[in-house]
Amino acid sequence: MNILDKVKILGDAGKYDNCASSASKRKVDVKDGIGNAAKGGLCHSFINGRCVSLYKTLYTNACSFDCKYCENSSCNKRVAKFTPDELAKTFMKLYITNCVEGLFLSSGIVQNPDKTTEEMIQAVNLIRNRYNFHGYIHFKVLPGTSKELIKQASEFSDRLSINLEAPNKNRLNEVSSVKNFKTDILRRQAWIKRMKLPAGQTTQLVVGASDETDLEILKMVDWEYENFDLKRAYYSAFIPVPKTAFENKQKTMLNREHKLYSVDFMLRTYGMELKEFKQIMDDGNLPKEDPKLVLARENFSGPVDINESSYSELIRVPGIGPLSAKKIISLKKSGCKIKKYEELHNIGIVLKRAKQFISVNGCRQRMLGEFNV
Repeated sequence: MNILDKVKILGDAGKYDNCASSASKRKVDVKDGIGNAAKGGLCHSFINGRCVSLYKTLYTNACSFDCKYCENSSCNKRVAKFTPDELAKTFMKLYITNCVEGLFLSSGIVQNPDKTTEEMIQAVNLIRNRYNFHGYIHFKVLPGTSKELIKQASEFSDRLSINLEAPNKNRLNEVSSVKNFKTDILRRQAWIKRMKLPAGQTTQLVVGASDETDLEILKMVDWEYENFDLKRAYYSAFIPVPKTAFENKQKTMLNREHKLYSVDFMLRTYGMELKEFKQIMDDGNLPKEDPKLVLARENFSGPVDINESSYSELIRVPGIGPLSAKKIISLKKSGCKIKKYEELHNIGIVLKRAKQFISVNGCRQRMLGEFNV
């Protein structure tokens, strides 16, 4: 199999790993290298106002693990595998020709996690030390990898991640018979936390593969933000793959994935607590509508006075985020009073969502339910 075939097969096989956007705090002081970690990022993401790209690939799509939803466990695929030298040369050619600005490297597992990880480390070592690349590298840790090899990978990487896949031991057992939730995954995350990576660690869950509830997912992720300094979690709606054990299982609607991202953002960025969202859940699952909108309807007994409200109140209004809430508070501290809706629009508030929950200068929009029809 030639290199071009490997690039196509392994690049396509890497599509299930989500990585969105990242920037590294690592400082690069050398003058004779190539690549810039601070400007590097992940696939088609906007970092510091510009779009950056990442070469996202598997080292191999062969896998001895038996995850029931995973394409790598399927017999319905062409098996491909890089050598360390092939991967390093392929990445550097893509970088030098300005196709990518960083690397996201994951893999299936051949023989055992350590054997595969050793080869992945050889590849990133070549990229760093033979080709003198100092840009962004995200290295995916395989479940069960030894502490020493994870430490070696951290020395070449801006970010490490290991996928939770499921929110707890029982749910993981439903999709894999070979992964131990506590030792193969959580213990590795604890090790990664202590390695103080420039861009930290992330994780990913498959939504709907193990019939878990939204609450199970969010409880686990919320715990990881608190205990493992997790930078963020990614959610991937389950899609049945032909020739896997779950090929006949119903796919998860993307709307569920989107709602988890929404709540995750409010937990991680707004400082809201998970217990606030439990009150709008039904059997542990989020409502069909936007969670922030439902939560506002549940908790606001009347319109929020935009000029008198606290930051905590403002960020709970649909259409108002942390940045716009801070601007409102800053204006209030400077003695400025917001008098028109247009002023709110100018500072970034989505009025279509916010109007029904706020009053401006003593006025508010009346709702359809308030009129006699």
